[in-house]
Amino acid sequence: MKIVIAPQAFKGSLSALNVANAVQKGVRRIFPDAQILTCPVADGGDGTLETLVESSGGKIMETNVADPTGKPIVAQWGAMGDGNTAVIEMARTSGLALLTLEERDPLNATTYGLGEIIVSALNKGFRKFIVGIGGSATNDAGAGMAQALGIKLMDREGRNLVFGGAALQNLSVIDTSSIDQRVLESNFQIACDVNNPLTGPEGASAVYGPQKGATEENVRQLDSALGVFAEVAKRDLGKDISNLEGAGAAGGLGAGMIAFVEGHLRAGVDIVLDTVNLAEKLESADLVITGEGSIDFQTVYNKAPIGVARMAKARGIPTIGISGMLGKNYQIVHNHGIDAALSIANGPISLEESLQNAPSLISEAVEESLRLISVGMKLRN
Repeated sequence: MKIVIAPQAFKGSLSALNVANAVQKGVRRIFPDAQILTCPVADGGDGTLETLVESSGGKIMETNVADPTGKPIVAQWGAMGDGNTAVIEMARTSGLALLTLEERDPLNATTYGLGEIIVSALNKGFRKFIVGIGGSATNDAGAGMAQALGIKLMDREGRNLVFGGAALQNLSVIDTSSIDQRVLESNFQIACDVNNPLTGPEGASAVYGPQKGATEENVRQLDSALGVFAEVAKRDLGKDISNLEGAGAAGGLGAGMIAFVEGHLRAGVDIVLDTVNLAEKLESADLVITGEGSIDFQTVYNKAPIGVARMAKARGIPTIGISGMLGKNYQIVHNHGIDAALSIANGPISLEESLQNAPSLISEAVEESLRLISVGMKLRN
């Protein structure tokens, strides 16, 4: 029997790798001779950095960068074990979680720190990038990032633009002649799980601006500025980004990654599953075990367990989902490849107890589920 273990992290409790190890213990109790492949996964959001680094034998790196307000911070990024792929979560350099409510300022917030992280990775020889762009505090379409990479953004007088999305209203010229040439040698995979266009009522400013602190007037100002950016990018870079799905992600960073670094926007889970070579690991598998902290109706929206289950289903492989809890309408996952979903709670239990005992609870839940499979195998014989 070949079993592939491919869980996501249990948020706030265990990393994906630790979940996989706990699942493996449960499997061994029932099928000690099984061929087991562990393949921790993520969906491009929180935890993706750690998951890809741990699963590849890489390491967490640190770089001094500017936060969204320009203040110095130490930000983490990941160096994968292949020595060629860097994993970056823009939220760690330019994210909303870095700021207090009073510090939120989408007119002036910058992605310069993201560019600084990219430069740091380039300096260490990395030429492949996986960049998650959720959780931004910015609305500058990646202008700050571009400036950190050597691209000049200038007004009609030839002056460099100041940081922030509002400044794009004065954008007249995008000059890439001084871009860090190593960027042109690199490949950027952008984890993007929204399809908002750059501007308009469904665009970056209107949909996400208010949560970043934008007033109604600010939204109109920022939306107009992004429109100017789109026009100049089309003329100077030959990139028509105004109506592309995902261009409005992360305050227009989706558009900026396409325009400035030839980024490829894809669903985060697809990028991760390709990176960890899940398709290859699934070859000739008899069973897949996946999971996340909570399985509910939201799981079907591009969460990692569903990505795993869909790939397994396409190959006719049954899939079990293990979770800390089964939430509202969790049964919908059965329509998307997860054949059985189980909670690790073995009775009335507090959240604190569940978090503290998660490894043993996971192992026990997996053991019991595989006992049922073992019974079915005996009956069939």
